[in-house]
Amino acid sequence: MCGRMAITLPHDAMAQLFAARPDNDLPRGPNYNVCPTMPIAVATSDEGHRRLRAMRWGFIPRRYKSPTDGPLLINARSETIAEKPAFREACRERRCLIAADGFYEWKRKAGQQPLPWFVTRADGAPLVMAGVWQGWQGPEGRVFDSCAIVTCAANDLIASVHDRLPVILEPKDWPLWLGEAGRGAAVLMRPADEGILTMHRVGTEVNSNRAAGPALIEPLAQGSEQTGQGA
Repeated sequence: MCGRMAITLPHDAMAQLFAARPDNDLPRGPNYNVCPTMPIAVATSDEGHRRLRAMRWGFIPRRYKSPTDGPLLINARSETIAEKPAFREACRERRCLIAADGFYEWKRKAGQQPLPWFVTRADGAPLVMAGVWQGWQGPEGRVFDSCAIVTCAANDLIASVHDRLPVILEPKDWPLWLGEAGRGAAVLMRPADEGILTMHRVGTEVNSNRAAGPALIEPLAQGSEQTGQGA
Protein backbone atom coordinates (compact mmCIF):
# COMPACT_ATOMS: atom_id res chain seq x y z
CA MET A 1 0.00 0.00 0.00
CA CYS A 2 0.06 2.09 -2.13
CA GLY A 3 1.10 -0.06 -5.10
CA ARG A 4 -0.58 1.58 -8.10
CA MET A 5 -2.07 5.01 -8.80
CA ALA A 6 -3.52 7.30 -11.45
CA ILE A 7 -1.91 10.67 -12.26
CA THR A 8 -3.61 12.85 -14.87
CA LEU A 9 -3.07 16.42 -13.64
CA PRO A 10 -1.17 18.39 -16.32
CA HIS A 11 2.32 19.54 -15.38
CA ASP A 12 1.44 23.23 -15.45
CA ALA A 13 -1.56 22.64 -13.19
CA MET A 14 0.56 20.55 -10.80
CA ALA A 15 3.24 23.24 -10.71
CA GLN A 16 0.57 25.82 -9.95
CA LEU A 17 -0.93 23.60 -7.25
CA PHE A 18 2.39 23.43 -5.41
CA ALA A 19 3.66 26.89 -6.41
CA ALA A 20 6.71 25.08 -7.80
CA ARG A 21 9.05 25.58 -10.74
CA PRO A 22 8.65 22.64 -13.16
CA ASP A 23 11.64 20.83 -14.63
CA ASN A 24 11.73 20.15 -18.37
CA ASP A 25 11.96 16.35 -18.15
CA LEU A 26 8.72 15.56 -16.34
CA PRO A 27 7.07 12.25 -17.34
CA ARG A 28 4.37 12.29 -19.98
CA GLY A 29 0.76 12.00 -18.90
CA PRO A 30 -1.96 11.27 -18.29
CA ASN A 31 -1.26 7.84 -16.81
CA TYR A 32 -4.18 5.91 -15.32
CA ASN A 33 -1.99 2.98 -14.27
CA VAL A 34 1.21 4.26 -12.67
CA CYS A 35 3.27 1.27 -11.57
CA PRO A 36 6.36 0.99 -9.36
CA THR A 37 9.68 1.99 -11.03
CA MET A 38 7.86 4.41 -13.37
CA PRO A 39 8.85 8.10 -13.27
CA ILE A 40 6.43 10.45 -11.54
CA ALA A 41 6.35 14.20 -10.86
CA VAL A 42 7.31 15.09 -7.28
CA ALA A 43 7.39 18.45 -5.48
CA THR A 44 10.42 19.23 -3.30
CA SER A 45 11.63 22.33 -1.49
CA ASP A 46 15.15 23.72 -1.08
CA GLU A 47 15.35 26.69 1.28
CA GLY A 48 11.74 27.53 0.52
CA HIS A 49 12.09 27.28 -3.27
CA ARG A 50 9.78 24.58 -4.58
CA ARG A 51 10.63 22.46 -7.58
CA LEU A 52 8.53 19.96 -9.55
CA ARG A 53 10.85 17.22 -10.70
CA ALA A 54 10.83 13.70 -12.11
CA MET A 55 11.68 10.79 -9.81
CA ARG A 56 11.58 7.03 -10.00
CA TRP A 57 8.80 5.60 -7.84
CA GLY A 58 10.83 3.09 -5.89
CA PHE A 59 13.29 4.45 -3.34
CA ILE A 60 16.95 3.46 -3.96
CA PRO A 61 19.03 3.54 -0.75
CA ARG A 62 22.58 4.80 -1.15
CA ARG A 63 23.98 1.44 -0.08
CA TYR A 64 22.46 -0.29 -3.13
CA LYS A 65 25.04 -1.14 -5.79
CA SER A 66 22.28 -1.12 -8.43
CA PRO A 67 18.59 -0.14 -8.45
CA THR A 68 17.73 -3.85 -8.10
CA ASP A 69 20.27 -4.63 -5.37
CA GLY A 70 17.56 -5.09 -2.74
CA PRO A 71 13.79 -4.96 -2.15
CA LEU A 72 11.72 -2.51 -4.19
CA LEU A 73 10.87 0.22 -1.67
CA ILE A 74 7.76 1.98 -2.96
CA ASN A 75 6.33 2.65 0.52
CA ALA A 76 7.83 3.70 3.85
CA ARG A 77 5.97 2.88 7.07
CA SER A 78 5.41 5.97 9.21
CA GLU A 79 5.85 3.95 12.40
CA THR A 80 9.46 3.01 11.59
CA ILE A 81 10.61 5.55 8.99
CA ALA A 82 12.72 7.53 11.46
CA GLU A 83 14.71 4.44 12.51
CA LYS A 84 15.03 2.39 9.33
CA PRO A 85 18.54 2.83 7.84
CA ALA A 86 17.10 3.12 4.32
CA PHE A 87 14.80 6.04 5.20
CA ARG A 88 15.89 7.81 8.38
CA GLU A 89 18.12 10.44 6.73
CA ALA A 90 15.56 11.13 3.99
CA CYS A 91 12.82 11.43 6.61
CA ARG A 92 14.80 14.20 8.30
CA GLU A 93 16.12 16.02 5.25
CA ARG A 94 14.38 15.02 2.01
CA ARG A 95 10.61 14.99 2.14
CA CYS A 96 8.38 15.55 -0.88
CA LEU A 97 4.78 15.82 -2.06
CA ILE A 98 3.21 13.43 -4.57
CA ALA A 99 -0.07 14.43 -6.25
CA ALA A 100 -2.38 11.86 -7.85
CA ASP A 101 -6.01 11.53 -8.85
CA GLY A 102 -6.13 8.54 -6.55
CA PHE A 103 -4.67 5.11 -5.89
CA TYR A 104 -5.79 1.52 -6.37
CA GLU A 105 -6.17 -1.02 -3.60
CA TRP A 106 -7.12 -4.67 -3.80
CA LYS A 107 -9.44 -6.58 -1.49
CA ARG A 108 -8.12 -10.10 -1.21
CA LYS A 109 -9.94 -13.22 -0.09
CA ALA A 110 -8.46 -16.69 -0.04
CA GLY A 111 -9.16 -18.57 -3.25
CA GLN A 112 -10.69 -15.55 -5.01
CA GLN A 113 -9.46 -13.08 -7.59
CA PRO A 114 -8.33 -9.81 -5.93
CA LEU A 115 -10.99 -7.12 -6.39
CA PRO A 116 -9.66 -3.63 -7.18
CA TRP A 117 -10.95 -0.40 -5.66
CA PHE A 118 -10.06 3.17 -6.58
CA VAL A 119 -9.53 5.59 -3.69
CA THR A 120 -9.68 9.34 -4.21
CA ARG A 121 -10.69 12.52 -2.40
CA ALA A 122 -14.38 13.00 -1.77
CA ASP A 123 -14.12 16.69 -2.74
CA GLY A 124 -12.55 15.96 -6.13
CA ALA A 125 -9.30 17.78 -5.34
CA PRO A 126 -5.92 16.19 -6.14
CA LEU A 127 -4.86 13.58 -3.60
CA VAL A 128 -1.53 14.77 -2.17
CA MET A 129 0.56 12.12 -0.43
CA ALA A 130 3.59 12.46 1.82
CA GLY A 131 6.82 11.13 0.36
CA VAL A 132 10.55 10.87 0.97
CA TRP A 133 13.24 10.93 -1.69
CA GLN A 134 16.87 10.03 -2.27
CA GLY A 135 19.55 10.71 -4.85
CA TRP A 136 21.51 7.60 -5.90
CA GLN A 137 24.63 7.65 -8.03
CA GLY A 138 25.11 4.81 -10.49
CA PRO A 139 28.44 3.27 -11.49
CA GLU A 140 28.71 5.59 -14.50
CA GLY A 141 28.23 8.68 -12.34
CA ARG A 142 24.62 9.28 -13.33
CA VAL A 143 22.41 10.35 -10.43
CA PHE A 144 18.93 8.86 -10.08
CA ASP A 145 16.36 10.56 -7.88
CA SER A 146 13.87 8.12 -6.39
CA CYS A 147 11.02 8.32 -3.91
CA ALA A 148 8.68 6.34 -1.68
CA ILE A 149 5.18 7.10 -0.38
CA VAL A 150 4.81 7.28 3.40
CA THR A 151 2.03 5.06 4.75
CA CYS A 152 0.18 4.76 8.04
CA ALA A 153 -2.56 2.60 9.51
CA ALA A 154 -5.80 2.69 7.51
CA ASN A 155 -8.78 4.74 8.65
CA ASP A 156 -12.16 3.05 9.03
CA LEU A 157 -13.11 3.46 5.37
CA ILE A 158 -9.95 1.93 3.90
CA ALA A 159 -9.66 -0.75 6.59
CA SER A 160 -12.52 -2.61 4.92
CA VAL A 161 -10.16 -3.25 1.99
CA HIS A 162 -6.59 -2.94 3.34
CA ASP A 163 -4.84 -2.19 6.62
CA ARG A 164 -2.52 0.52 5.24
CA LEU A 165 -3.12 3.99 3.78
CA PRO A 166 -0.85 6.67 2.28
CA VAL A 167 -0.35 9.69 4.53
CA ILE A 168 -2.68 12.28 2.97
CA LEU A 169 -1.67 15.93 3.43
CA GLU A 170 -3.90 19.00 3.31
CA PRO A 171 -2.54 22.24 1.71
CA LYS A 172 -2.03 23.84 5.13
CA ASP A 173 0.31 20.95 6.03
CA TRP A 174 2.53 21.10 2.94
CA PRO A 175 5.00 23.70 4.31
CA LEU A 176 5.55 21.66 7.46
CA TRP A 177 6.08 18.41 5.58
CA LEU A 178 8.53 20.08 3.18
CA GLY A 179 10.48 21.60 6.08
CA GLU A 180 9.55 25.17 5.21
CA ALA A 181 7.65 25.71 8.48
CA GLY A 182 10.23 24.31 10.88
CA ARG A 183 10.31 20.96 12.63
CA GLY A 184 7.51 18.72 13.80
CA ALA A 185 6.38 16.97 10.61
CA ALA A 186 5.98 13.70 12.52
CA VAL A 187 2.55 14.87 13.72
CA LEU A 188 1.31 14.70 10.10
CA MET A 189 1.95 10.97 9.76
CA ARG A 190 -1.53 9.81 10.73
CA PRO A 191 -4.62 8.44 8.95
CA ALA A 192 -6.79 10.83 6.96
CA ASP A 193 -9.88 12.03 8.79
CA GLU A 194 -13.10 10.22 7.96
CA GLY A 195 -14.94 11.96 5.13
CA ILE A 196 -11.75 13.04 3.30
CA LEU A 197 -11.64 9.96 1.07
CA THR A 198 -14.09 8.00 -0.99
CA MET A 199 -13.66 4.76 -2.92
CA HIS A 200 -15.43 2.70 -5.55
CA ARG A 201 -14.99 -0.68 -7.16
CA VAL A 202 -13.34 -0.70 -10.57
CA GLY A 203 -12.94 -3.39 -13.19
CA THR A 204 -10.35 -6.14 -12.87
CA GLU A 205 -8.61 -4.90 -16.03
CA VAL A 206 -6.36 -2.85 -13.74
CA ASN A 207 -5.07 -6.10 -12.24
CA SER A 208 -2.70 -6.04 -15.23
CA ASN A 209 0.15 -3.56 -15.07
CA ARG A 210 -0.14 -3.23 -18.86
CA ALA A 211 -3.70 -1.88 -18.74
CA ALA A 212 -4.20 1.77 -19.71
CA GLY A 213 -6.84 4.43 -20.25
CA PRO A 214 -9.46 6.40 -18.32
CA ALA A 215 -11.88 3.44 -18.15
CA LEU A 216 -9.64 1.96 -15.44
CA ILE A 217 -10.92 4.41 -12.81
CA GLU A 218 -14.60 4.27 -13.81
CA PRO A 219 -16.96 2.74 -11.21
CA LEU A 220 -18.40 -0.66 -11.97
CA ALA A 221 -21.98 -0.69 -13.17
CA GLN A 222 -24.66 -0.54 -10.50
CA GLY A 223 -25.30 -3.90 -8.92
CA SER A 224 -21.64 -4.48 -8.10
CA GLU A 225 -20.21 -3.66 -4.67
CA GLN A 226 -19.65 -0.17 -5.99
CA THR A 227 -19.02 2.63 -3.55
CA GLY A 228 -17.98 3.49 -0.06
CA GLN A 229 -17.57 6.85 1.57
CA GLY A 230 -16.56 8.13 4.97
CA ALA A 231 -19.12 9.61 7.31
